Amino acid sequence: MASLTKARERTIYGALLEHGGWTLPIGATADGLCCVGAIGESLEDLIQRESSRFKPSQWVRDDSRLNLYMDQLKQYWDGERTSFSFPRDVTGTPFQQAVWEALLAIPYGATVSYSDIAQAIGKPKAVRAVGTAIGSNPALITIPCHRVIGKNGALAGYRGGLAMKTKLLELEHANRASI
Repeated sequence: MASLTKARERTIYGALLEHGGWTLPIGATADGLCCVGAIGESLEDLIQRESSRFKPSQWVRDDSRLNLYMDQLKQYWDGERTSFSFPRDVTGTPFQQAVWEALLAIPYGATVSYSDIAQAIGKPKAVRAVGTAIGSNPALITIPCHRVIGKNGALAGYRGGLAMKTKLLELEHANRASI
């Protein structure tokens, strides 16, 4: 992940990815993927949600600049990919960055609890803060916060909605056996 930086003047390339019943907006800078929206969200919704990090005037619709990201997401949905090899350009506090790095270590098809993530980053009492950091994850799916569940095994909040979280976990569980 990119190092912690303040929002700077740069171009954000946006596209609406549609594939196999999945439709979601994505955005990337010249340095890497910077945001992934929720199922059914429009590119305009993503631009509005990300307005605290990027000015709407910084966005340019350009599907061709996002082919690498779109291709890998399609491969993920088709069960041909379990992780992503493209660069990411996500910014956050050092604590958020630590949480997001811990999310990247969760194996495909596995789930862990918020407490497990707090333990993994060496902050076992920071479970609520971990939940907040996970909720701030700008790159759904590619930084797999959908793999985090409640300590009791129940699905807990997800910025993309519990239906999206359920769909992602079902996809990974179904494909895990064939990989």
